[in-house]
Amino acid sequence: MSTLHASPHAVSPERGVLERLHAWAITVDHKKLGVMYIVAGLVFFVVAGLEATAMRLQLIKPLNDLLTPQGFNQMFTMHGTTMVFLVGMPILLGVGNYLVPLMIGARDMAFPRLNAFGFWLFIFGALLLYFSWIAGDGLYGAGGAPDVGWFAYSPLTSRTFSRGNSTDYWILGIMVSGFGSMTTAINFMATILCMRCPGMTLMRMPLLVWMMLVVAVLVLTAIPVLTAAQVMLLLDRTLGAHFFDPQQQGSTVLWQHLFWFFGHPEVYILILPPFGFISEIVPVFSRKVIFGYALMVAATVGIGFISLGVWAHHMFVVGLPPWLNALFAASTFLISVPTGIKIFNWLGTMWGGRIRFASPMLFASGFLGMFLIGGLTGIMLAVVPFTHQLSDSYFVVGHFHYVLFGGTVFAIFGAIAFWFPKVTGRMMSERLNAWSFWILLIGFNLVFLPMHFSGMLGMPRRIYTYQPGRGFELWNLISTIGVPVQIVGVGLFVCSMVRALVKGPVAGNDPWDAWTLEWATTSPPPEHNFDRIPVCTSARPLWDRKNPQDPDCNYE
Repeated sequence: MSTLHASPHAVSPERGVLERLHAWAITVDHKKLGVMYIVAGLVFFVVAGLEATAMRLQLIKPLNDLLTPQGFNQMFTMHGTTMVFLVGMPILLGVGNYLVPLMIGARDMAFPRLNAFGFWLFIFGALLLYFSWIAGDGLYGAGGAPDVGWFAYSPLTSRTFSRGNSTDYWILGIMVSGFGSMTTAINFMATILCMRCPGMTLMRMPLLVWMMLVVAVLVLTAIPVLTAAQVMLLLDRTLGAHFFDPQQQGSTVLWQHLFWFFGHPEVYILILPPFGFISEIVPVFSRKVIFGYALMVAATVGIGFISLGVWAHHMFVVGLPPWLNALFAASTFLISVPTGIKIFNWLGTMWGGRIRFASPMLFASGFLGMFLIGGLTGIMLAVVPFTHQLSDSYFVVGHFHYVLFGGTVFAIFGAIAFWFPKVTGRMMSERLNAWSFWILLIGFNLVFLPMHFSGMLGMPRRIYTYQPGRGFELWNLISTIGVPVQIVGVGLFVCSMVRALVKGPVAGNDPWDAWTLEWATTSPPPEHNFDRIPVCTSARPLWDRKNPQDPDCNYE
């Protein structure tokens, strides 16, 4: 009886999995790094959602005792910090990492190793932040999760109010992740400015690439200020400095100036890439070129510039001089102008087009409606007397969730639905995506629309409970009912992704009949992106290839 001997070069299934994981861990390929950014961000999105769910369950009725006061403070600190730094930033930078080189016809990012270094700094910073919560008192006296809010206002961060070292882990975790974001921003700038394919001038770049360029500038301008403030806070807490200690001639308002100089550009760091997603999705599914390309570019640069001068509208109630309040109110009104230009340009692109409401276009349309509501309430909050009445109320919570959840998250889901075929070579289920969109839209409005009403009735933000009989009960009940609806919507979208990976139909290289260069290569793209570096002839290079006789093919 003959005996079969395994080849000495055969690889066991377990070893094959380990080798693949090792290949991903040491990769410098911008596409793999982009996917890892997005996956990590989605994992933290689930974590942040669970934290938000716990807060909503605590507020479902008056005098509830599901969470302790400190536990509630820890939840909203970790929820806000996670959503801003560990969900929004990595997903948006990850999409940019994947798409920017493909869109400009480059082989890779300018500095591949620096790109990988930035990703692993983000991961290390994120884990460092959560170590304090997971290990509790056992981790160098961490004392559980930080409980100072994602804004970490002084004097809440002093040793008097924040004992243990949880706040120190918050500082270090965000600081390390910030260095990762800054290295990625440097990479974006070098790649976009120096590695465009032949013929791609600045005014032929896709609008998403323009958005990422402005975001890179904002990251390199704003995050160093936050890092400096965190170093000062760390010195206050560990070495007896008194930058923010009012009892030792320090200034609590100084922290607010430094933090919000970062915090308001951060809003645009989180919303400009979604603007880019919408600017790529809407023309494709309207079958029209983007309306007013040059004006869109000018509006993007204008938003980036003006966003650096509006930070103190978060500080209208701290006692600034009236002339300074008036100045920042004016700058807040001013930044609505380029933002409004974008809204009208997207609507102008859709007007008269042959609109196809595939799932990416559904999410893009949801973005337009929800972001518009958030923008209008933002203009209301630019009025100083109005802010004096509603500052630190749930009206503000509703406002910024319409901007950052209704804007950023809807656009991210639209972008995933749009570019998923390019990344995986498989199509997501249009039916599941449509159900996900409508359920998420209903759940979102159930959760956040009532907050405007409870805020106008006087419900403060950051409170763990409230007294009965003040008119808050109904609005909080509706908000909490909306949470499981949102969870179902997100769950359906995740199911659509998993289903597509397992048995989704083959997408082909260009399933949407799109116009930008990432659709000119295979799905998924090879490691080198393009077999031959493409040549750009207009702002719609792929359209030119498909329609060489079109009289408008040289549109710029």
